[in-house]
Amino acid sequence: MTSYIPIIGLAVAVFTLIFLVLRTRIHALLAMLISAIIAGLTGGLSITNTIEVITKGFGSTLGSIGIVIGLGIMMGRILEVSGAAEQIAYSFIKWLGKKREEWALAITGYIVSIPIFVDTAFVLLYPLAKALVKKGKRNILTLGVALAGGLVVTHHVVPPTPGPLGVAGIFDVDIGAMMLVGIILAAPCVIGITFYAKWLAIKYPEYQYTTTNENEDETQENLKQTHQHYMEEKANKPLPSLFLSLLPIIVPIVLILIKAVNNVLLGIDVFIGNEKHFYFQFFDLLGTPIIALAISVLLAVYTLMPKVSKHEVIEHLEAGLQTAGIILLVTGAGGALGAVLRESETGTLLAQQVANLPITPILIPFIIATLVRLVQGSGTVAMLTAASISAPVISHIPDINMLLAAQAATIGALFFSYFNDSLFWMVNRMMGIKDAKQQMIIWSIPTTIAWGIGLCGVLLLNLVM
Repeated sequence: MTSYIPIIGLAVAVFTLIFLVLRTRIHALLAMLISAIIAGLTGGLSITNTIEVITKGFGSTLGSIGIVIGLGIMMGRILEVSGAAEQIAYSFIKWLGKKREEWALAITGYIVSIPIFVDTAFVLLYPLAKALVKKGKRNILTLGVALAGGLVVTHHVVPPTPGPLGVAGIFDVDIGAMMLVGIILAAPCVIGITFYAKWLAIKYPEYQYTTTNENEDETQENLKQTHQHYMEEKANKPLPSLFLSLLPIIVPIVLILIKAVNNVLLGIDVFIGNEKHFYFQFFDLLGTPIIALAISVLLAVYTLMPKVSKHEVIEHLEAGLQTAGIILLVTGAGGALGAVLRESETGTLLAQQVANLPITPILIPFIIATLVRLVQGSGTVAMLTAASISAPVISHIPDINMLLAAQAATIGALFFSYFNDSLFWMVNRMMGIKDAKQQMIIWSIPTTIAWGIGLCGVLLLNLVM
């Protein structure tokens, strides 16, 4: 019985974490630190060792991803205030043509949410969806959910968004590989949500532009005014070109992916021993996430805001960084909890139990993230908690693909967005949905569809890889 004390202690620590976040006014940061102390003491560490491990885990996690998170947020802020995100949306709408606006908005969300926070991006782009309702005589639910769906999926699974970036740091996997796999996994999830969004127009035809419904917040006349105002605003606002708008997003992704591909090539017999060749050294430097994102920030500043004063640019960058503080602290706390489990007996004991389960171990972070998401609502906290608990456990199991395990944690955090998720309220309120049942049909089910498709994608990649 004594050997199971660390596992019982971990259960108590997780229960404490969830209880503190849900039922008290204690922030997730403090809740994670308290849980880490409980896990450390019950896992065989002394109080001194526990504090030392927490400090080391916190520092090492932020040491690997802290600067990257900050640079990603700065880049996203410039894309937001310069109009680049709007330009991307308009360009896709022009290319795809009339009656395909939902696909244009979904693709826009898929791209824009890589550097810009999902909540901010939705507020920024939702007026465009409203404008297209009148212009294309479309259903607001179809366009709104397609946009939000594209945004929420990449926000969950593709670095340098802080959540998946933190998970990559805790699982100690290559950020380039995490980005590539995330882009692949996100695509079918967004497609699934978009088809569901099209079905919503059939289920709720009263939200079509041509139909007046007393439950809607906006009448046809209001929609017409919204459309005219938005078009006038766009005409008076000089937006950057599509090429310049996409450049700060694409360049770091390409550089990081080139480095990841080069690392694979260097493992092949033909290229072994060429590590010091100029080509590999050059892209090894530029493909380092810190360098790649620093280049991206410079590109964003000098191409998207060439005539803006130095003082104003710095204000925009610092405004973005103000949102990074709590994210960095929560991410570091997640790393601290993971370090405690890694250094104590808990990780080894749990690994022995997990290895005997009749499921693939990469589902462990997926299950934990799903449960935490359902209980407390925040996708970022859910995936970081799942990573912190599961990474030290499954790292002891041989032949486990840690990259897919990390992505399983991010996918699990998509599950059933509902009343305890801020994005749930933002999406529904901005579309004027007040009935609780409708709210869940309109937003909780799409996120669950993405969760299910993402799970299938992870399992399929696990079979292949």
